[in-house]
Amino acid sequence: MNCPYCERTMRAYDKVDRIVIRKYGIREKIKIVRFRCDCCAVTLRELPDWLLPFKHYDKNIIDGVKERLITSATLGFEDYPCEITMERWRSEL
Repeated sequence: MNCPYCERTMRAYDKVDRIVIRKYGIREKIKIVRFRCDCCAVTLRELPDWLLPFKHYDKNIIDGVKERLITSATLGFEDYPCEITMERWRSEL
């Protein structure tokens, strides 16, 4: 991974835990690798493709809410996000 500011190679220096909420309300703890630039001291986290920055729900759930495929009545998503959270995601379009 290259630094977005100075374009030098960043090095992995630790891992942090994040709790992610998946389909059926399954909570999963994952490790996210953090990288640091030795030149400008920028720190970045490398997220998996199915996770969005600053979100704890699976990207597929967020996309389903934005496309109005997932609502409070959708079966299989009994532990859906609250209505206020879903409205905020929809307004981010």
